Amino acid sequence: MNSYTEKIESLLSEEITELVVEKDEFYQFREAWVAHPKKNMIVGEASLGGKVIYRKDKQNL
Repeated sequence: MNSYTEKIESLLSEEITELVVEKDEFYQFREAWVAHPKKNMIVGEASLGGKVIYRKDKQNL
């Protein structure tokens, strides 16, 4: 199992408030995110250098 699957679950259950994904880990995250049934509940904010911060979308519940 992809470790990001567990991190996505923690994000959606609000155990954590954000998930930071570095550029070199993006495809591992994407693999878990695309397969997740609640992927539309997660929004990402891109930063310089390829880092993306994902949070639970409070408006899309």
